[in-house]
Amino acid sequence: MKFLNSISNAFYDASIFTWDILLTLGNLVQSSHPAGSVTPEGHPGYGGDWPEYRSPQEGESRSCCPGLNAMANHGIIPRSGKNIKFTEVPEHIHATFNFSASFSYFVCHYAARMLNKSYSRDTFDLEEISLHNGIEHDASLTRLDTALQPNQAVIHPPFVEELFSFATGKDTAGNPLLTVKDLSRILGKRRAESKATNKEYSLRLFHRLFSSANTSTIPTIFGSRVDDLRVIFAEERLPQGWESRVRKPNGLTIFTLNLTTLPVELGIREADWAGDAKQVDGEIA
Repeated sequence: MKFLNSISNAFYDASIFTWDILLTLGNLVQSSHPAGSVTPEGHPGYGGDWPEYRSPQEGESRSCCPGLNAMANHGIIPRSGKNIKFTEVPEHIHATFNFSASFSYFVCHYAARMLNKSYSRDTFDLEEISLHNGIEHDASLTRLDTALQPNQAVIHPPFVEELFSFATGKDTAGNPLLTVKDLSRILGKRRAESKATNKEYSLRLFHRLFSSANTSTIPTIFGSRVDDLRVIFAEERLPQGWESRVRKPNGLTIFTLNLTTLPVELGIREADWAGDAKQVDGEIA
């Protein structure tokens, strides 16, 4: 059975990546959505009008993923964060953030596999997504490592503010932006400090690339805008008037996201932060 599942997963992944390439090519020849019309009509957030925000209540489930948490906080997926059908999530990821359909289906299928569940039949609670070294990983931009904070729904505000302090870009109005180089620098610092302070630190190549892919949503989906990101990362709330900065008709594909992921990852220099990491380790000791 395990062998058959592996074969089935391989065929599924191949079909998803083929679909993703076709969507990428379609983005090259189709017209982009006009500003203000990225979120589909009939979906929560159309025209920038997001449903009421409510911070999580006692007993509700949240995860290590700010995007999923924000959707729950706005009631786009169940506010409880519990008993969520895998099959219902891709459409909401696609419509809320304008990730491509191929990306949205792939990540949800991957999560089901990670949890040894059936994508078509089972449900999950958001906290299950925080399985260590599944999708969740050490050296996060917004969370302490699992060894230091087992509840990965908990945001670490100093990390969030430090992220924004690295912003060196400016838009035409002078508002701060996080550049790709900024993101490589902060990831290098986080990895060096995590390695120094967490005796159980682990970050395999897969999770390094996954970390850089997550980070690459900052200049793509979120347009690098610190003012928006502060609300989204610190409160896990979608600002009124916000829409995905990706206006391509088929959304942000896996292929296109990787065009940002690789420069982010290749620009990371952990050695540049060795001195800072030793200082942090000494303070903790």
